[in-house]
Amino acid sequence: MEITIKRELISDKRLCRLLAVGVFITLTALSAFVRIPLPFTPVPLTLQTFFVLLSGALLGRKLGVVTQGAYMFLGLCGQQVFTGAGCGSLYLLGPTGGYIVGFVLAAYFAGSFLIKEKLSSFAVFIKLLAADFIILFSGMLWLKVSLSCSLGRAFLLGFLPFVLGDILKVLLATVVYNKARARIKEALY
Repeated sequence: MEITIKRELISDKRLCRLLAVGVFITLTALSAFVRIPLPFTPVPLTLQTFFVLLSGALLGRKLGVVTQGAYMFLGLCGQQVFTGAGCGSLYLLGPTGGYIVGFVLAAYFAGSFLIKEKLSSFAVFIKLLAADFIILFSGMLWLKVSLSCSLGRAFLLGFLPFVLGDILKVLLATVVYNKARARIKEALY
């Protein structure tokens, strides 16, 4: 008797996509708890942007948006998935709400521009950095509104302090994307 080992544990692509979305929702939620409060801004440093970028890049724009939209929906429904175990619509009206909305936009952007043929590592890095800056820009704009401050002050509080850390997260996301891209695409599509 010959035993054949299948490479795929789950061969149904729809189920694989559903599981992938669930995994990235979970990773985004868990990474909200990896936070470093900064004394000069109401916005903490978190690991979330790493998984937001990967959800769009690896799952594509549709599933990336579904993932981040579902994450936001869970928080709105009262699940404590936001940074600091926050939840609810009032949380989105606070200083970090713009970043969470930016998650959806960044996942769409990353998924739109990385679904194509294999790109150089530098091109992947630049596209993920642009997607990350979408998160920072939308967060900065909402911070301006929520704190009733100038655009310059919002830039100093909600954009500039995060650039270096986000560049490191984008570098790591680029490496992970390049290593996992072919296998994930094969499993999901």
